[in-house]
Amino acid sequence: MNKFLTFFWVILALSFTKGLKAQEDLLSMLDDGPQTDYAYGTFKTTRVVLNHSVQAPAPGEMVFIISHHFGRINEGAYNFWGLDAATIRLGLEYGLNDHISFGVGRGTWKKIFDGHLKIKLLRQSEGQRWMPVTLSYFASMGINTLHWPNPDRDNYFSSRLSYVHQLLIARKFNETLSLQLTPTVVHRNMVAAADDQNDVFALGAGGRVKLTRRTSLNVEYFYLLPGKTADNFNNSLSVGFDIETGGHVFQLFFTNSNPITEHGFITETVGRWDKGDIFFGFNITRTFTVVKPKL
Repeated sequence: MNKFLTFFWVILALSFTKGLKAQEDLLSMLDDGPQTDYAYGTFKTTRVVLNHSVQAPAPGEMVFIISHHFGRINEGAYNFWGLDAATIRLGLEYGLNDHISFGVGRGTWKKIFDGHLKIKLLRQSEGQRWMPVTLSYFASMGINTLHWPNPDRDNYFSSRLSYVHQLLIARKFNETLSLQLTPTVVHRNMVAAADDQNDVFALGAGGRVKLTRRTSLNVEYFYLLPGKTADNFNNSLSVGFDIETGGHVFQLFFTNSNPITEHGFITETVGRWDKGDIFFGFNITRTFTVVKPKL
C-alpha cells in the first residue's frame, strides 16, 4: 500500500508539473502573438480649445467644466482691456462606457441650455488591429431662453432650438503632435431674416503640440463654407495653452469668438484678430469618479 501511494503521488506531481509547463507554453504563445495597442491621450481634455475633441470622460467619470470669456482686449483701460465683461458656461460631462459620453450645460450667451452626445466609432490602434485615426460622432442641441423680442406675435418653442452635428477625426502622430479635422453642420430652426441660412456648413481643424509633460500649445480654426453666414460673420480662430495640475486642467486661450458653445462660435463670430477684437478666456476642468471601474 505504501509503494502504491508513493507511486500515486509521483504520478500526480509529474502530471501537475506537465500541466504547469503546458499552461506556460500556452501563455507564451499568447504573449508572442499579435496584440492591439490603442492610442491614449490624443488631447488633454474634452476640448481642443473651444470645440470638442475626440477625448471623452472615462467610464464612470464626471467632468465639471467652467468656461469663461472676458470682453475684447481693444476695449481699452475703461473696461480694463475686456476684464470687466464676461461670458460664462457651466457644464457637466459623464462617461457612460468606453464608447458613449454625454453632457449638459448652461451659458450666459443667449442664455442657452445645451446637451450633447458623443459616440466613439473608431479608435486609433496599431498591431493586430490597425486603425490610423480615432473617429467620434458629436451631436448637440441648444435652447435659446432669451425673452422673445416681440412677445405679442405667435412664438413657438421650436424656434428656440438649434442643432450641431460633427465628425471628430483625430490622429495622435506621436507623443508630441495630435491633429483633428471636424466637418460640421449647424442647423438653426429660426434665423434673423428670410434669406439667412438655416443650415450652415463649416470645416474645423485643430491641433495640439506637447511642450512639456504637463503643458501643450493648442490651435483651432473653423472655416465657414460660402453662404450668407460666411458673408456676415467671421471664421473662428483660437490659440491657447493647456496646463495640467493633478486633477485639474487649465486651458488659457485667446480667440476672436465671444460665444462659447458650437451653436454660437462657429456661426456667429464677429471679432477680427486684425482689428484687435480678441477675447481672453479659460476653461477649468475637474474630473470626479462617480462609479469605480470593476477590477
